[in-house]
Amino acid sequence: MENCIFCKIANGEIPAATLYEDGDFRVILDLGPASKGHALILPKAHAANIYELPDELAGKAMILAKKMAGKMTEALQCDGFNIVQNNGETAGQTVFHFHMHLIPRYKGDGVGLTWTPGTLSDEDREEILEKVKA
Repeated sequence: MENCIFCKIANGEIPAATLYEDGDFRVILDLGPASKGHALILPKAHAANIYELPDELAGKAMILAKKMAGKMTEALQCDGFNIVQNNGETAGQTVFHFHMHLIPRYKGDGVGLTWTPGTLSDEDREEILEKVKA
């Protein structure tokens, strides 16, 4: 996409602190990090979200996330790790080019990625099973 900032970064048109690059992806440090080492996996081909991402690239993205999480955990000596991927504005997506957040976690870092668990009602369970289960 012509005006997509992440397309430009992923394809080297805009400089970025690159941790990894191959033919399909670029992994960069996030300019607005949630924690020390927060990085983004950017595919070089544009897809607005996971729904548009080809299956092959989705699989490669997860394998790359696993590889980078291991390497970053060892290098940064973090205490945990979040891999986050948002789809749609309501879910927190702010740049509409598929990307995955790699967020090293440190004890007491204050990064807020948790929620208060609700309760699965019998009605919701049955409705969801009926509509989604293959």
